[in-house]
Amino acid sequence: MDISSAALIVIDMQNGFVNHHSRHAVPAVTDLVARWSAAGRPVVFTRYFNYPDSPYERFFQWRRLQEPPETDIVPELADAAGHAHAVIDKTGYTLFAPEATELVRRAGWTDLVFCGIATESCVLKSAADAFEHGYAPWIVTDACASDAGPDVHDAGLLVARRLIGTGQLVNIERVMSQLSACAAASVLE
Repeated sequence: MDISSAALIVIDMQNGFVNHHSRHAVPAVTDLVARWSAAGRPVVFTRYFNYPDSPYERFFQWRRLQEPPETDIVPELADAAGHAHAVIDKTGYTLFAPEATELVRRAGWTDLVFCGIATESCVLKSAADAFEHGYAPWIVTDACASDAGPDVHDAGLLVARRLIGTGQLVNIERVMSQLSACAAASVLE
């Protein structure tokens, strides 16, 4: 992981995706964002918005996340989102809407470190798309969750291993050690 050229991508940490299955990810993501930000590294948040007659409505009959408070970033991360490098609004699974694609390219990031909700959908799709765009995708497994439950989270990680590589799945401890090593190297220069 090249921390010096990495951005932390916080996927859809919104009220409407937090439930009894995913709530445990909120403090993990909050801690990761705080530590990443304290190291002076860029953080990007995404927010998903559903809309009338969307594919989610048409094919799943799913009408949630169309307005606040469901679409709001969780209170624990609202301040961090307000100070983030960017907040990307999207209407599909992936980070890679045109605005984000241009942001990542312009910033020159080579590594994208993903956390958030939901592991098996928006996190997975964003990481797979990062891979296909030539970026190094990393999924922080203990800073992700599925609002559909732990089995679905595990299924998302299983598919991620097949799509982006087993070595691209890391835990918070590994990310923090990489962050510390990058900070130590900067001090020595």
